[in-house]
Amino acid sequence: MTSRSRLAGLVAAEGAHPLTLDQLSSAEAHDLLARRLGAERPAAEPDAAAEIVAHCGRLPLALAIVAAHAAVNPHFPLSAIAEQLTESHGSLDMFAGGDLGTDLRAVFSWSYQALSAPAARLFRLLGLDCGPDISVPAAAALAGLAPRETRAPLLELTRAHLLTERFPGRYALHDLLRIYAAERAAIEESTRERDRAVERLLAWYLHTADAAYAHITPQRPRIPLEPPPDGCRPLGFSSHDQALDWCETERPNLVNAVHRAAECGQWGIAWRLPAALWGFFYLRSHLHDWLDSARTGLAAARTAQDRRGVAQSLADTAAALRSLGRYDEAAAHFRDAMTAYRELGDLQGRSHAVTNLGDICLQVGRLDKAVEYTRRGLVLDRFLGSTWGEGIGLSNLGDAYQRQGRFDEAVACLEQALTVLRADGNRWVEGVTLDILGTVYQRLRRYDDALAHYHRALETHRDIGNRWGEGHTLGNFGDVQLAAGDPEAARVSWDQALAIFAEFDHQDAEKIRARLGRLADTPHEGAPPA
Repeated sequence: MTSRSRLAGLVAAEGAHPLTLDQLSSAEAHDLLARRLGAERPAAEPDAAAEIVAHCGRLPLALAIVAAHAAVNPHFPLSAIAEQLTESHGSLDMFAGGDLGTDLRAVFSWSYQALSAPAARLFRLLGLDCGPDISVPAAAALAGLAPRETRAPLLELTRAHLLTERFPGRYALHDLLRIYAAERAAIEESTRERDRAVERLLAWYLHTADAAYAHITPQRPRIPLEPPPDGCRPLGFSSHDQALDWCETERPNLVNAVHRAAECGQWGIAWRLPAALWGFFYLRSHLHDWLDSARTGLAAARTAQDRRGVAQSLADTAAALRSLGRYDEAAAHFRDAMTAYRELGDLQGRSHAVTNLGDICLQVGRLDKAVEYTRRGLVLDRFLGSTWGEGIGLSNLGDAYQRQGRFDEAVACLEQALTVLRADGNRWVEGVTLDILGTVYQRLRRYDDALAHYHRALETHRDIGNRWGEGHTLGNFGDVQLAAGDPEAARVSWDQALAIFAEFDHQDAEKIRARLGRLADTPHEGAPPA
């Protein structure tokens, strides 16, 4: 028996065995096209064939309709048909066959018309969301319902095969069904209701990201937000790990939400959401998503002529550029942010920009300037009573001192930083500071002390999920092990560091590969630290 519904009754009552047919694989979709057109045409234009498969979403009926169009027009190059599909993106007009059974819109309508009113409304609204999938709480926000009121319509949609439950509690629309849902929403929902639904969803992402931020960077100042709109019920979190896991799961949707907010005129959300994701992007080193989101937010803030949004987004864009090693661009953005904060009379923002300019000078080797900027930032942070900023400033100053060879001053400064950081509960920068202390002792050839501090830094990084910090410290661990005459231990540490950096395509992977290459090429019986 075949059906668009799941026939769960037959499975439960009669012991029937269900066989769910998913969309075609890429290879199966190409085979279908080749069978309908002959192998020669797709083989002659492989890129166009791949584009047609992509536009059809590997849906058999869609492929069959397009193949029929190509078959009755044998003189049409497949590239022209692919171009027609590209131009009609967002419409099902290209998937209209000669009768109702081969008209994609008509076939979809048969399932849609059988839905209850709540399920039909939710289906329409899901067409307004452009993320790759959606959770139950997010779908509830989109519809302005409580999560418990949303589960039954979601179940009805999955039973009708209008929605796929990819993972328990996470749902996805096929691309062509999304177009159909958006068409129904444009016809059956008012402009006001469509706008309110999108606003509720975007606000849900923003306020839930803000709740996660409070756990990921608990002592860092948060961005003030407007109250969520009616029908928007953001999530709360009970732990750091729970908040971090939510951000990781929702990352594609969060990045998409920034762009959607900018496109639909929700400019405040467009710049506030990247700011709320600052800690997550940094910890997990999703640097390209970070830069993309921050730049989108900056453009939105400028469009809205929101001076505070511009200042914040300049700083966020600069932080992403700095993490990508694009120091000149980062410095220019931080200088612009410093000017913007000065015009706003925002001392805390100025301090943040000044301290980060000091950090950039530190990374490019302008150590005297790094000390100057960092001391200026420390004065501002102490005046403001910002222990978050003071801890970072002391840590950066200690790093500048160690790079200058002023080891006693570096140790004193870094120990003072640890006192401030621990009193403030700032384990994030505590791990970084322990790593810098390890580097001081490495340069002093006190290898046991260096390894002890690196080990404590690793524990701290792992506790808070700082993957970049973990990889960086493992790299330093290997340096000390090599210097102490244990190249095999160094190889193990560097292999672990490389695995972490390769996991998220971080540019520091190349540094570790270079160390492993030198280790493979050169016999070592112990060498001085770099």
